[in-house]
Amino acid sequence: MFTTIESFIQEYQMESATTQQLLDTLTDESLNQIQAEGYRPLGYIAWHLVHAERGMLYGTGLKFESPAAISAPPAQAAVIADAYRTTTQNILNAIRTQWTDENLQDVVTMFGMPWTIGTTLYSFLKHEIHHRGQLTILMRQAGLSVIGAYGPAKEQWAAIGRPVPTL
Repeated sequence: MFTTIESFIQEYQMESATTQQLLDTLTDESLNQIQAEGYRPLGYIAWHLVHAERGMLYGTGLKFESPAAISAPPAQAAVIADAYRTTTQNILNAIRTQWTDENLQDVVTMFGMPWTIGTTLYSFLKHEIHHRGQLTILMRQAGLSVIGAYGPAKEQWAAIGRPVPTL
């Protein structure tokens, strides 16, 4: 749970930068990559990270601009990456101007349960990290390189002068 606006901002800037690196790696062709028939394609999951206006933050009363949740995922990877970049800045600006540290103790109803806004922000970040994990799997299946979020990805071991760990 977050207890200060600044602690959330610092964490979100770090996590959203990692997500942005992944989104900037996507190609138009990769957006149709699916894990299996009947599952959401990579482009849908990437777009889900952009249209936050109907998600957890919306339920807190925070006001910011983002693409409509009902809009179909764009067919261009760059459009998704740019929209995410803009949305994250809009979220950060809204939090800086609309909330104080005290607001993080306010209670809202989230998924039918009472949550503080601080808890909601924590869950919002974990939600993004969850979908980022899905993205990396689908990106690998689509033949794209991925970055290491919390440690080196396979492609990054050589760059740091270390052998790839054996299986």
